[in-house]
Amino acid sequence: MYILVSIADVVQLHPSDFHKASRRAIEDWLNAKYADKVIHKVGLCVGFHSLIKASEGLIGHGTGIVNVNVDFRVVVFRPFKGEIIRGVISASTENGMQMSTGFFEDVVVPKEWLFSVSDFESEDGAPPVWIWRTNDMSLYFDKLERCLMRVESEEWTDMSPQMKRPDDFDTERLDQYNMRTGPYRIMASMMHTGLGVAAWWLGEDAAAIEEDGS
Repeated sequence: MYILVSIADVVQLHPSDFHKASRRAIEDWLNAKYADKVIHKVGLCVGFHSLIKASEGLIGHGTGIVNVNVDFRVVVFRPFKGEIIRGVISASTENGMQMSTGFFEDVVVPKEWLFSVSDFESEDGAPPVWIWRTNDMSLYFDKLERCLMRVESEEWTDMSPQMKRPDDFDTERLDQYNMRTGPYRIMASMMHTGLGVAAWWLGEDAAAIEEDGS
């Protein structure tokens, strides 16, 4: 789920950062640029991990900014295909469910990757919900239920200014899952034994313990 990625960049330290130790100033600059950002075809950067090497600083003419070439590592969230991850149901549409891991919201379970004989219900006054109908019961994918899901694929969208199309600037435009276009999306499934709402398989108390990690 989490990997270490090595990156090279040029850190620009402003005079206002000179009161800090050099290593701390570099770390703060890198965290400000990369933490909680998606790096295209790499993953969601969680934060700075370690500094590999740094050059001598070069002072820019007229600005006082010090430029430092650095190689460093960051912690990246990018689950592998087939990995089982946890999440909660944040929304349901007739095309599937939107999931949240708590810090990453762009996870989708399409209707094609739900258990067979799963129906979508949307009635006035009631939140839309998917229902897995077995031989003797109906099991509900209620909003905010804790779930287990398997990563099936990734979708990447290059959001850099030079790659944007006119429609990408329409921030109110939603797709079939009621989501806005983002740089990184995980497509997951809930169609195998043990997946879906954790309480179905573990019981309410066991599911809570599993989620807390205790």
